[in-house]
Parts: sequence; structure tokens; C-alpha cells
Amino acid sequence: MKLEEAKKKLEQFGQEHVLKYYDELSEAQKEALLDQIDQTDFAILENCKNLGKGGERGEFAPLAAMQLSEIEAKKDEFTKIGIETIKAGKVAAVLLAGGMGTRLGSDNPKGMYNIGITKTVYIFQRIIENLLDTVNQADGSYIHLFIMTSEKNNDATVAFFKENNYFGYPEEKITFFKQDMAPASDYDGKVYMEAKDRISTSPNGNAGWFSSMLKAGLDETLHKEGIEWIDIFAVDNVLQRIADPCFVGATVASKVEVGAKVVRKNAPDEKVGVMCLEDGKPSIVEYYELSQEMMDAKDANGDPAYNYGVILNYMFNEAALERIASKQLPLHVVEKKIGHIDENGNEVKPESPNGCKFEQLVLDMIHELDSCLPYEVVREKEFAPIKNKTGVDSVESARELCKKNGIEL
Repeated sequence: MKLEEAKKKLEQFGQEHVLKYYDELSEAQKEALLDQIDQTDFAILENCKNLGKGGERGEFAPLAAMQLSEIEAKKDEFTKIGIETIKAGKVAAVLLAGGMGTRLGSDNPKGMYNIGITKTVYIFQRIIENLLDTVNQADGSYIHLFIMTSEKNNDATVAFFKENNYFGYPEEKITFFKQDMAPASDYDGKVYMEAKDRISTSPNGNAGWFSSMLKAGLDETLHKEGIEWIDIFAVDNVLQRIADPCFVGATVASKVEVGAKVVRKNAPDEKVGVMCLEDGKPSIVEYYELSQEMMDAKDANGDPAYNYGVILNYMFNEAALERIASKQLPLHVVEKKIGHIDENGNEVKPESPNGCKFEQLVLDMIHELDSCLPYEVVREKEFAPIKNKTGVDSVESARELCKKNGIEL
């Protein structure tokens, strides 16, 4: 993009301040900034006015989960189907690893955090160990692992895997790709500048993974390898089973477009999204959207009707993903703390929220699909999220759960 074109684009969206320090920059910095301007979708900044306004939701109804008792009864059947599907090369996995370990007190990518007690055990290492369990179950059939990084952590993540010999996983079975970024702005929709030569950006939400794969041209890889199912999961759950054959088999056998691992809620008001139907299609109702009536509702067995929280582990049908790829998902406006430079070029690290980030969420992706299997797993065996350093959903709690499951740290 040439300077004049950049000026024209910025003027169109009222973002002329982006070029305030342009004349001070080196040639390489100028080129990088112009390239960023060219790639940035400033139109989404209009959505600032929607901060605090939830999107219009439809009519909710319960969606029954496949419970542990049924899974146990059909475990051999499901596992056989899952292993056959994996051995046929039809299953891939996508690790969502675009985040940093900031809340853990680290400046590194979150997956590089060491959760070990008596030895070094990185979060990324635990993920690969879990995936290798599946490989062993499938008689050594390696699953192609796609790792989604972000602009902020890509180079460090790739280098870290290389330094650690991919934790024993074949290098040719791991593909890195970057998540698309969205500009971050103040409450008036003016983008913040992270530095004199760089617009402040953030990842475009946990639904951005498939569009980012398509942008990276990885649909060609999926087609070439004959991949029909993609298990997506987040980096911060160190106990999750990845492409678990029983889960794969249950999803395939149920002839649904997506399987969703869920855990039984530990309280009616637990702060987790819950699988449901919305206007007759699968969806997720956020905990703050659950009315008292919904919390009190019972199913045929007398159990809570909205009883299964999602843990961000989904088995998507690849053809269904391609079908919905062209649809525009809702954009969620989120209030966040955004580091930036002020009008004098000084760095600002805000202590409270100061602007907007823009995200697309997996729940909207699921709502585009026609069918979903909520698949119950045992919380203590598959759900050890690391959001904080101490307390609930922390490094501490994850260590305890790992120990309970016989994992040495």
C-alpha cells in the first residue's frame, strides 16, 4: 500500500492519527505500518456503540447431553469407530494458543508456562502428552496438529517447540498458523497505537480459528489429507483428552455436525456457558443469560435441564465448517485494558478497562450448524483450566487435579 492510499483509507474511517509519527519512522517501520493499515478492517470499529448491548437472542430450550452412563455402556462401540476414523487419517486437531501468560505473571506465550513442582512441565508439553495418549490408543496413528498462534506470540511459540524437539511429536505432523487480528480502540472507536509504528490489535475471538486456517490456505491441506473431523481445544486446560477415540466415535455415530465436551455443573449458577437449543438449533447460553426459571427447570429424570457446561473442546465436521465459512458471524464488543502510547508517544499500561476489543465466538459458529452432541466427561479427569496463578481455575488447582490423575509434576 502506498502512503497516499493509506491516508485515503484512514480518512474514510476517521483514523488519521495512525500516521502521526510516520515521518520519524525507518523505511522498514514505514513499510510495516502501511502493510498493517492495508490489512486492518477499520469498519468493525463502528461496533463500539454496541458495547454493553448483548446481541438479540432467540428462544432457549434444553438440549439433552449424552451422559456418562450411556457413554460407558457404548464405550467399546464408540472407541472402535473412533480408532478406525483416526487410523483412516480423517481426524485433525487444532490447538488455540494465541494468548500470552500475562495473568500468570509471564511475558511468554501461555503454553510456555511451567506448571511443574519437582521438575519442568510446560503447558504445551502436557498438551502433547495428552495427544500422544490418543496416538498410542490408535496404534501409532499420528494426528495432524494445527497450532493457532497470534502475531504477538507466533515466533516465540514456534521457536519453543523447535527447541524442545516438539515434545516427541513428529515435526511434519505439526503446522503453525496465525490467528487474524482485530484493531483495538477507545470508546469512541479511535484505534489505539501500540507504538509509533504499530496499531494496537488483539486476536479476533475463539471463532476466528477456521477463517484464519482458510486465510492461511490450510483448507488445501485438509482436503489433500482427507480430514473430515477437527477437534478444537484451548491451550489452558492441561487435562483434556484430545481427539479422544470414544468422543470421536460417539460424534461420528450420532451423525451430528459438531460434538461438544461438557461437564455437569457444580452449581446452578456456575459461571460457565451451557449447551442448549436456541430457536431450535444448537447454541450456548451464557451463565449471565440463564433466567431463574431456566436454572430451576428439570428434565425427565428430575435433573436440572440446563446442567452441562462447555469446556471448549469441540469436534467439528469439516464439510459443515466450509458450508458456514462464508457467513458473517456476529461481532461481540468486549471492554478490556488496552496498552498503548499517548498523544506524546509515552507508553501507557492502564490499570482498568479503557476501550474495546472485537471478537467472534464459537457459540455463534455452533448456532450456524444443524445438530450437536453434548458429550459428558468427568470434570475431575478432563477439566483443569489455568486462568489465574492462584485460587479458582489456577496453576494451583490444575496441579492438584494433575496429581489426582496420577500425572507427575
